[in-house]
Amino acid sequence: MPVFDYDPPDRFVAGAVGQPGARSFFLQARGQGRITTVALEKFQVAVLADRLDELLDEVLRRSGGRAPVPAIAPEELNDEGPLDLPIDEDFRVGTMALAWDPETAQVIIEAQEATEDDDEDGPLDDRPEPAILRVRISAAAARAFSRRALEVVAAGRPPCPLCGRPLDPEGHICVRLNGHHPGQFSA
Repeated sequence: MPVFDYDPPDRFVAGAVGQPGARSFFLQARGQGRITTVALEKFQVAVLADRLDELLDEVLRRSGGRAPVPAIAPEELNDEGPLDLPIDEDFRVGTMALAWDPETAQVIIEAQEATEDDDEDGPLDDRPEPAILRVRISAAAARAFSRRALEVVAAGRPPCPLCGRPLDPEGHICVRLNGHHPGQFSA
């Protein structure tokens, strides 16, 4: 089982490649002269960003505001740069986990490789160990990661004002209009 460990990385970001509606999403960690790039789904990026903010808010709440967690991402940690090239996918993410290490005041993010054996029955001992990307970052870096990740997700196709589903450049059949445009009737 390869473990890609960054403690801490020089850079850890979420990014997307491609046109809205056909984008591929990635997490990318860089440090110690190497880059690890893992592919994941858009919803996984959004959930990771949301859960990171929830985790940090809970750490702040439980500590009574004493934990070294900023309420918002520090401006100096803003990273709007593109993903590092070349974008060579090390693996596709299946599951993710988050944790707070109170001793180091760091967030631990683990992204585990999706395996084809996940749905199969059989002895667990015969299954290959999945690869893992493990990143340890400060609370401030986690807030900055979350902000960028949410911006990457939001940069896709705009939502329909009626149903909220993404608008396609080729057109959109809105379920709220039962497939009809306003002013249009059927006989």
